[in-house]
Amino acid sequence: MSEVLFAAAAGLPLAAGWSVHALLLGRRIEAARRDPLTGLWTRDAFEDRAASLLDKRGERAVLLLDLDWFKQINDTHGHAAGDAVIRATGMRLGAWAAGHGGVAGRLGGDEFAAVVDAGEGLGGRVLELFGSIERPVLSQGRSVDVSVSVGVAQHPGRGGDLSALLRIADERMYMVKREGGGANMAPDGATMPVLPTVHGRRFGRPGTTGREGVR
Repeated sequence: MSEVLFAAAAGLPLAAGWSVHALLLGRRIEAARRDPLTGLWTRDAFEDRAASLLDKRGERAVLLLDLDWFKQINDTHGHAAGDAVIRATGMRLGAWAAGHGGVAGRLGGDEFAAVVDAGEGLGGRVLELFGSIERPVLSQGRSVDVSVSVGVAQHPGRGGDLSALLRIADERMYMVKREGGGANMAPDGATMPVLPTVHGRRFGRPGTTGREGVR
């Protein structure tokens, strides 16, 4: 019996070492799936979690957000100010999504997305988010104005197609971006986009017209 106990005790440090290693590895993998500037999920990680939310029972809303005139912020105030705006936008969106049973991600550049619980009062909650993101951001002692366009697509039940819902939200976002920013919600239950697609992207987005596209 003493030999068995000795062998078990000798193995404890090794087992503990592997446990610590596995924990650190898991943290590194998760960190790699986080956007370093905002702390939000990167595109792939966001899509995994968003799809899981859509598979659960209950109404969901898919939001796509794009900062307006972001290039001008970088050109006028510098890249540090641009980073500050991206960071603040990510933090504000992340906190809002978490507070409404959802998940948020940075898709790249100045484009963000979220999936949250929908239902009654969604319009007011989207306006709350809009107002939060458009608060000025302080960078190097200067106040930088922020403008955002938000498109929203709703799904009434379980099993929504994330790609299709993002596409509808993108179209709605584009509609308000042309008018200088704001928020637009697709009719509840809308399932198909209206604007044409070029190379898999909504017409008017960068890379579809040979020009910069609407910003």
